[in-house]
Amino acid sequence: MEPTPRRVIRQRRTPRPMNIETVQRWVASAILFHVGSVPAVTLAVYSIGIAADDFGRGVGLWIMSGVIGLLTVAGILAIFRRTPLSPWLLLGLAPTAVTGFYIF
Repeated sequence: MEPTPRRVIRQRRTPRPMNIETVQRWVASAILFHVGSVPAVTLAVYSIGIAADDFGRGVGLWIMSGVIGLLTVAGILAIFRRTPLSPWLLLGLAPTAVTGFYIF
């Protein structure tokens, strides 16, 4: 006589409630990302058109976009209590690096 197969009963895991500080960090970083990335990208793209007429002003706007991008990423790292000197800072320079090809 063959033994009857045992039924494996899987218990559902109850999801852990998320800590309120974690939610606040994510919301604040999403807001900072939007508030910082929009001007950085806008200045970077706008600097292409300005550099065609006045090269000095175009490069100035281009540098400002890089500074705003770096400050945005550094602020997000500070919200998550990470060191601001991180390889993630290169992400803040992405719009500046892409548009630099068109300016120079």
